[in-house]
Amino acid sequence: MRKNSLKSTMINSEVMKTVSEIIRGEVKDPRVAPMTSVTDAEVTTDLKYATIYVSVLGDEEQSKKTLLGLKSSSGFIRKELARRLNLRNTPELKFVLDESLAYGMKMDKLIDEVIKKDERGNE
Repeated sequence: MRKNSLKSTMINSEVMKTVSEIIRGEVKDPRVAPMTSVTDAEVTTDLKYATIYVSVLGDEEQSKKTLLGLKSSSGFIRKELARRLNLRNTPELKFVLDESLAYGMKMDKLIDEVIKKDERGNE
């Protein structure tokens, strides 16, 4: 199976959607922030491993707590994933913090500040 094949893309999408539903509705760990979203999932071609990218709305400490909570809940999430998806193998889950949204918001704010300074300078 090629890395960017249609089948691979569909599996990644389904894993992402299902893990997101499980985290939102069934994970009861208090360390997991309520505003946690799954931004992407990459399943290896042999279906043995999956990297799940999560974004947390909150500060850095909240993000670290959420990652710890997700890592400790990974067995439960994997079991639920196996129950809901009919895959040959249920991948072992690895959670990674996706900081691209926070970075994008920071860059947007910096651009707005530069535009405001430029507008004040031209008046």
